[in-house]
Amino acid sequence: MRTAIKGLLLRPRSLILQPETLCNLDCGYCYLPFRHERNTMPISVARAVADSIRPWVAYGTVDLCWHGGEPLATGRDHLGKLIGEFAGLDVKHGVQTNATLIDSAWCDFFAERDMYVGVSVDGWSSDNANRVDRAMRPAYDRIMRGIELLRAHGHDVFAIAVVSNPSPERARRLYSFAVEAGITSLGVNIEEREGVNASVGAHDRQLVEGFWSELLRAWKANPVTRVRELDRVLGYVRAVLESDEEIRRERPFIDPLPTVAYDGSVTLISPELAGFSSDEGNFSSGNVLDKTLSEIIKRSVANTPWISDFSRGVDGCEQACPYFAFCGGGHPANRYFEQGRMSGTETDYCRNSKIALFEGVMHVVQLDPVGAPNPEP
Repeated sequence: MRTAIKGLLLRPRSLILQPETLCNLDCGYCYLPFRHERNTMPISVARAVADSIRPWVAYGTVDLCWHGGEPLATGRDHLGKLIGEFAGLDVKHGVQTNATLIDSAWCDFFAERDMYVGVSVDGWSSDNANRVDRAMRPAYDRIMRGIELLRAHGHDVFAIAVVSNPSPERARRLYSFAVEAGITSLGVNIEEREGVNASVGAHDRQLVEGFWSELLRAWKANPVTRVRELDRVLGYVRAVLESDEEIRRERPFIDPLPTVAYDGSVTLISPELAGFSSDEGNFSSGNVLDKTLSEIIKRSVANTPWISDFSRGVDGCEQACPYFAFCGGGHPANRYFEQGRMSGTETDYCRNSKIALFEGVMHVVQLDPVGAPNPEP
């Protein structure tokens, strides 16, 4: 088994930190288990993380994404103290927020710390039915007010949309929303079965491919907002066309992406596994209050059963799936929550957000006379 997982993980270049589990919204597709509870990260955890990554910054900037719950529910004073523990380190701070709590003071807070801001929003009001507060009141107007304040204060807005009903018409609506709302970059997540969200993630394959095809057509017609998924596919196609050899993924190729929960517990590879457990125990690999992140990662690769199982699943994907060079083997959380095990291969997530994405884009991409992909984002 040690041979099978040797060199599994890349050197970490990014971290997710959970300053607060509480969320003021109660979205219908949310996977987070403790979003109704207030659990706030103590300063000692942020200090331990800062000490852990001190050797990493010698290799370049480390991205730190503050992600909840709703991170702004932490409050400016405490979140500022957590961020302050990283002073003097080569890090880039960002926040993923539902935007409902944003005011001018928060906009100034982000500017003072040179933070990027990701906003969760699913499109026009009619497409945000799942985004409600705990009194079941729609959050759309509050989200849009937050986005407008961010833009008025000069912040780029990086949006992530959850799509529960992929179709060509949904793609057209989503892209038109992104353009009119002034979104700089859009990421699209087809709703997944994970965490406390037990919704089935299966969709008609042609509809999902049509969704991605139409999203590319909408972008081609008005290439104003970057789309994360289109960038990935077109970048891969470009690499294939520009290479004289077959494109292969050589290990290590998996980002450990450590997620540090409010209490310092660390979950690797899949942030969505944080706070959950299987029959073999919880998915936490250790705690930064006890060991450094590097020690936790090194020990986990060699001694954590679910990571070993995941590695076997990745091997299975590499042997069986023609999309592996593009995809890289899927994600542990999707395997676990869909299949109940880590060693499986193709999931609904793979079918919706990798295979159908790739095929949908290929239906639209045309080649110019010298063989370069056109368009190029």
